[in-house]
This record gives sequence, C-alpha cells and structure tokens, in this order.
Amino acid sequence: MFVATLLTDPAAPRLDGAAVEALRRAWGGGTAVWLARGIAAEFPLDRMPDNRWEVWESLQPLGIDLAVQPAAGRRKRLLVADMDSTMIGQECIDELAAEAGVGPRVADITARAMNGELDFEGALRERVALLAGLPEAVIARVLAERITDAPGAATLVATMRAHRAYTLLVSGGFTAFADPIARRLGFHEARANVLLVEGGRLTGRVAEPILGREAKVAALGETAARLGLTPAEALAVGDGANDLGMLALAGTGVALHARPAVAARCDVRINHGDLTALLYLQGYRAEEFA
Repeated sequence: MFVATLLTDPAAPRLDGAAVEALRRAWGGGTAVWLARGIAAEFPLDRMPDNRWEVWESLQPLGIDLAVQPAAGRRKRLLVADMDSTMIGQECIDELAAEAGVGPRVADITARAMNGELDFEGALRERVALLAGLPEAVIARVLAERITDAPGAATLVATMRAHRAYTLLVSGGFTAFADPIARRLGFHEARANVLLVEGGRLTGRVAEPILGREAKVAALGETAARLGLTPAEALAVGDGANDLGMLALAGTGVALHARPAVAARCDVRINHGDLTALLYLQGYRAEEFA
C-alpha cells in the first residue's frame, strides 16, 4: 500500500478539493482525507503510479507539491536535519562573509558547493580562509541580526519530540551557530564544524576532520544505532549536495527547496510547502501539531 500526499504553502493555501478528487479518481485511490484544509490532503493507493513524476511536474506551476510513499512506517522516530537554508533561512558562512567584505565571492563558492559542482571539504576550507581576521564577536551579532528560523521549523521539532522522536541537527556549518540554533528550535543534539579562533579573531581555519557528506551519513547511522533504531526509521531533510548521502540512507529523505541537481536525485521533493510538510508527509493532521 502507498499514500499520495498533496501539499502547498501554508502561508498561501491553494489546494482545493477538486484537484485532490481529480487525482484520486485518475489513480484509483481510496477516500481522501484532509490533514489541513486548503494545505494538505492524502489518499491511499494500491500501487505506485507509473506517471507520478509527470503529474508532479504538472502540479508544480500550481504551487502544489506531491509525494507518493509506502504507507507502512511513515511516522519516523528520528529526525536528522540540515541547518543552513533548511532549518534556518540563511547560509551562515555567507552572512559572516558579508561582514568580512567578501560576501559575493563566498556566496558563489557556497552555491557551487551546494549544487555539487565543488568538493565540499575543499570549498569549506577556501571559504573559511577568506574570513581570517574577522572578530569572533561578529558571530553573535550575525546570529542575532541576520539568522532567522525557517517557517515551520520549531513546529516540526516540537511535534516530533511530542511523539517521542529523537531530533538531531547536523550541519556542515559551524557549532557557533548550530548549538544556539539547536537550543532555540528544541533539538536534542547538534553536530557541526568548529571555527578556530585565536586572540578573539577567526584564524581562517576550521578544525579537522571536516563534517561533510560522509560525516552526515555516519551521524544518522550512529544515532539510529545508539537509539536501537534502523535508518529506515529516520526522516532526513536537506537542500544541498552534501545532504544527498543522508537523504538516501533515511527511510524518508526530503529535498526541501533544494538545488535542482539535488532534488532530481530524491524521491520526496518539497518546493512549495514549509517544514510542516514533513509532518503532513508522516500523516500528522494540523491539530496534532505541538
């Protein structure tokens, strides 16, 4: 058995009953259920539709996301989430670079690395080197003035915790941001890279080994094993090429507002919904949100 879920942006609900019913009939699905009126609905299916990607493509201009998943085991017991441009709306290193006067140069490297055009570890070393000499105190100011939570972030974490899931923030960014952001959003744990500081200024170096793609995969596997879970019981979310490994390992891997090259390699793609989409994908109704 499978479940088809249709989603849209909660800030601009545009999912109507006619669209849901038309797809349900075309695919021979069971009774449709509204998870949130105008925002998310689902219906059961006996098989995976042959034309799901064609339908997905046709719904994108309408602002509607579509996912088809196995029905069994949808509610996950482990959340592993990327931080930059996923749980928050910015790339922290780009914001630091703007303060250092090298914003455009670093942002270009970031974009290419996240799209898989550059080796992540090498690209991170190159970008951090450009921050050498920046006062450490700038980090707190950037965190306070430039970094915002992504829509639905706190609700996602709180709801999964309320239903006894473990939550891990795993970032190719820096602990100076990941630790306070994890506390603010309510994560159980955070893992990230360490920016090296001497005399109150960034040295332009990051502690080795760098937490990159393989380290994210290891973090998911190790955390699941520690909790007595399997990777199939995990939900992972990210947007960059360095997230692809953990998205593939998790039982449900969600490419959220991801680069096209990243989304193309994922079975679950959310381009319009916010982070509460991850709750609807698990079958949660809006009234169950924490």
